[in-house]
Amino acid sequence: MVRPFLTRLIVVSLILWGATSQPAYTEDPPILLGPKWWPSEWGPMDQRGAANRMTPEKVLQAIKLIRTGKVYQLGRVYEEGMPLPEGRRLEVSVADKPNGPFGENKVIEIVDTVNGELGHVGTQLDGLGHVGVRLDDDDYFYNGFKRTEFSKPRGLIKLGIENVGVFFTRGVLIDVAAFKHVDRLEPGYVITVKDIEETLKSENVEVTPGDVVVFRTGHGKLWTKGNDLYHSGEPGIGMEAAHWLVQKKAVIFGSDTWANEALPAVNENRFVEAHQLLMTKNGIYSLENLDLEELGADKVYEFTFIFIPLKLIGSAGSPGNPIAVR
Repeated sequence: MVRPFLTRLIVVSLILWGATSQPAYTEDPPILLGPKWWPSEWGPMDQRGAANRMTPEKVLQAIKLIRTGKVYQLGRVYEEGMPLPEGRRLEVSVADKPNGPFGENKVIEIVDTVNGELGHVGTQLDGLGHVGVRLDDDDYFYNGFKRTEFSKPRGLIKLGIENVGVFFTRGVLIDVAAFKHVDRLEPGYVITVKDIEETLKSENVEVTPGDVVVFRTGHGKLWTKGNDLYHSGEPGIGMEAAHWLVQKKAVIFGSDTWANEALPAVNENRFVEAHQLLMTKNGIYSLENLDLEELGADKVYEFTFIFIPLKLIGSAGSPGNPIAVR
């Protein structure tokens, strides 16, 4: 009789321990991330997430993909008139008069001033401090870090973009628009796993751990030419494809859209929940507003991918000009 009693006691104790050691979820959480998604596979203090998958071996694999030396710039021009999410802005101003002249050689210099959401306009990398999930007791981010503990007025003291480092790895283009023989996918179109696998089969390419995976939808053709339609919605991945990317152990998911996810969402009560699954739970970065037209036109489906985020201390994101080398 003692042994069954001890068994019941142990089971009850474990249940109570789980209930007290894990944060309570609201009745309708933004995403079912599970009772606890931390510590990450790279340890409880890790701030780089999937960037840890870029090992020296992965870098050497990426170098071997360079055969012609052609470089493709995947970043958009930061300029007046580019699509901007509501409430965000970017202004660049240059002084009317240059500084100087200085010295006998009378050197002068022109400097500029940038105002706006530098890390979250145009081509942008969302850092792991950008998207989290609100639970009952706090807002939780990658590796279980709590917003009230790391988000400060002068920047993030954890998960800042300066922790990410250099992206130098293999890149894969999944050109869904070309596979479907359309100029562009319509806003709201959900890219399925079937779409992905059939496209990859037609390209004769596979996704491997540590890859950057970018989707061409054709939506980027609206950039500066149809800004209202560009921001009215977008084609992109859904949760099924997001789980597929997790299984493939991607480092970055990106596209020629402003959020990489299908919008309006299938479930109108949920917003960019693939970001939460990929970034918050699995540390996979989001790279948005890419220019993939030249890459698609040349049918470059695998390439060396290089991107160096700015070391903006405490920032939740970074602008930049990612490149693909064939």
